[in-house]
Amino acid sequence: MHALLRGGSVATLMASAIGVVQFSRPARAPVQPFAALANRVNASPSLNAFGRSRAVQLRFALPGDSVEFPLQVNGDPSTLAYQWTAVHDSAGTGLPQPLGGATFVAPSTPGFYHLVLLHGTDRQVLPEPTLAVMVPYAEKQRGSLNGYHIGTYLADRLLAHDRPEGFLEVQQADLDLHVSNHLRLGDFVTHDDQRDVWPKYVALNPRILDKIELVLDQIGQTAHLSHLVDGAPREVALDVHSGFRTPAHNRTVRHAARDSRHEYGDAADVAIDANGDGRVTLTDEVLVARAVDEVESAHPDLVGGMGLYISRRYRTPYVHIDARGTRSRWKG
Repeated sequence: MHALLRGGSVATLMASAIGVVQFSRPARAPVQPFAALANRVNASPSLNAFGRSRAVQLRFALPGDSVEFPLQVNGDPSTLAYQWTAVHDSAGTGLPQPLGGATFVAPSTPGFYHLVLLHGTDRQVLPEPTLAVMVPYAEKQRGSLNGYHIGTYLADRLLAHDRPEGFLEVQQADLDLHVSNHLRLGDFVTHDDQRDVWPKYVALNPRILDKIELVLDQIGQTAHLSHLVDGAPREVALDVHSGFRTPAHNRTVRHAARDSRHEYGDAADVAIDANGDGRVTLTDEVLVARAVDEVESAHPDLVGGMGLYISRRYRTPYVHIDARGTRSRWKG
């Protein structure tokens, strides 16, 4: 279990309240400002770039699609252009494009990218949030994608049924990529028998990232407030038991629901030490359940399922949390 949680020009807000996910986060100072123009042209992710939790570190797009990437620009934005650069490569991808608001064109190749702003020969790399360009769902053929076995969804037979929009292509070097402040991409990879198959593919919905981060924040703010560290809420220990499950793997999991939300990337099973005593017990489950209810009350758009797995057949109690869009509660 690992411990987690925790110039002369006028700023022109280049953002929209509507995007792939509705985001809100205080603007962050850019890590690599324009060397010669720091006092005249500068940019950073805007208030709605990091989720309601202010902790989501991915934005999602399909290849070549438009994606909103809200920016706050000090200076004249018409003087800027942009490129994308792969997370593990400093070279720019594609030709520079003029900056024309908060909407950008995603790269044509799936992967993980940073936004690069250009002013002449000066470059400013925005390390957060990362743009995740997905492999479209339609590229899955006969239950597999590029040699990785996924299985079949109900949507493969019932056209009107829910399906993931696409899949993240995951290489070994991507496992430690933070998808939110306290969650890594590796937390959502399916625990199946394809350990040596690369790349792997993951369905992931930013709604579950936002919801878990809000739950952690709620626990940190309210549970045992006497345990403050330098005046701030204490850290909360979290372990992700299960994130994304391919439909093929979900069928092999005992007691798993058919058509589980894990298959759609908007669910996770987590063990949380909510009271900070170094153990995960029924007491923690009660605190987590309370936090989930409070988050859903404050953010009805994140409503979903919650299952408390507390029977003796589980060595460590854990909580299923999802953002399916309708409220559901159960015990296992």
